[in-house]
Amino acid sequence: MTQTIEQKSTLYDRDLNLWLEEAIAKLKAGDFQNLDVENLIEELEGLAGRDRRELKRRLTTLIEHILKRCYVKSEYDYAGWVVTIVRTRNDIQDILEQSPSLKGYINSPELFQKAFDDALKVVKAHPDYKSVNFPKIWQFSRDIDDILNLDFWKEI
Repeated sequence: MTQTIEQKSTLYDRDLNLWLEEAIAKLKAGDFQNLDVENLIEELEGLAGRDRRELKRRLTTLIEHILKRCYVKSEYDYAGWVVTIVRTRNDIQDILEQSPSLKGYINSPELFQKAFDDALKVVKAHPDYKSVNFPKIWQFSRDIDDILNLDFWKEI
């Protein structure tokens, strides 16, 4: 039995990196007529969505580790959770410095609630935390500047 393998017909389909390099060269040269506009739009939309997904993912991680630091009583050092909190805060700040317009997105109540709900699912799923009484609602400020700067565990 003979199988036919469909050949990818465009550079975009065959080699995304090379396609990007060529698109950049065409833009720099002002060669707009030969630009693959349809795929360029698709890639730009993907980039915008990627940054929003990345912020949500990092906010979820940050909330998860703040919850652990605040509510899990550990006989061990809390340093690992605190290091993750600091690293994740830095990552979020880096994204917001590069794209300040995303500050409104990360400050949205809907995004925060989704990130909190997801973080709560993660911590509650951990077998070592079955007896931990995590709050059903966030007990602290939801302002992103506070979340990126305050050590909430010092308030408890």
